[in-house]
Amino acid sequence: MRVTLIHNPNAGADQPPSAAELRQLIRDAGHDISYQSSKEDGWKAALKKETDLIAIAGGDGTVARVARRMAGRGVPLAILPLGTANNIANSLGIADMPIKKQIAAWEDAPRVPFDTAQAKGPWGSRRMVEGLGIGLFAWTMPQASDSKALEKIDDPDEAVAHVLKMLQDRLEHYKPRELEVTLDGKDLSGDYVMLEVMNLQYVGPHLHLAPGVQPGDGLLHVVTVGEAERKRFHRYLGHWQKGRTTDVDLPTFSGHSLKIKRGDYEVHVDDRLWPDPEDSSAGKGSTIEIEVEPAALEFLIPKKNGKA
Repeated sequence: MRVTLIHNPNAGADQPPSAAELRQLIRDAGHDISYQSSKEDGWKAALKKETDLIAIAGGDGTVARVARRMAGRGVPLAILPLGTANNIANSLGIADMPIKKQIAAWEDAPRVPFDTAQAKGPWGSRRMVEGLGIGLFAWTMPQASDSKALEKIDDPDEAVAHVLKMLQDRLEHYKPRELEVTLDGKDLSGDYVMLEVMNLQYVGPHLHLAPGVQPGDGLLHVVTVGEAERKRFHRYLGHWQKGRTTDVDLPTFSGHSLKIKRGDYEVHVDDRLWPDPEDSSAGKGSTIEIEVEPAALEFLIPKKNGKA
């Protein structure tokens, strides 16, 4: 196969494979390779070249940036997870599979459909790969990004644990937001500490909010945390052991089309606030519309021990 490799050379800990090592592994598996660093301007142009497979070596941010541009193009993607949370790879069941084994299995790997969603507001639109959310997590995101303590942490598990502790501390005093929400015309309005629209099982700092969700099921999954769930969610955030969170039972609703009336609060799409906080056109009371895009992508998912 002709493989285009998009690689984030800054991703990973514990001595991740170098660009040269990744190129050699792909050549050893019998493929032709075109390499592009995601830290260089040419990565967007590299996605436009003819290829049989786009391989992405990096974390969720790198995977999502490539996926947003490849949606609807018909070229399969493959993940070589090197990030901190690896939510996308975890949801696809390949996060713990050795990279060398994954590359060797590409030739016979099944193509698995993967949905995206389009979020639209008066200020523009943005494609969602992981999830969209309002409330506690979206409010904490800028503070976590600016955390000097987080900058000093090299271990991915410790970094995730640090952000989970930030969420847990802020949850104790976070006031619920009054949201007007409809899902396929059904009223889900209420006062929520957090509302997350999930495309995956995981979002953010490895929050396992939607166990059992499949990213190719053609549905949006709305997970809510209200006052009744506050204590349960607080306990959940503290159960971080060996790089994993436990499952948590939260109210979950599924559908295809979601509308949220946006008040004066933060909204995230994947790993970014949306709209940009500096965008003056994003006024209070604007309505956000989210529509699922079924099977907009396909990922190669290597078989494990002969099973997909």
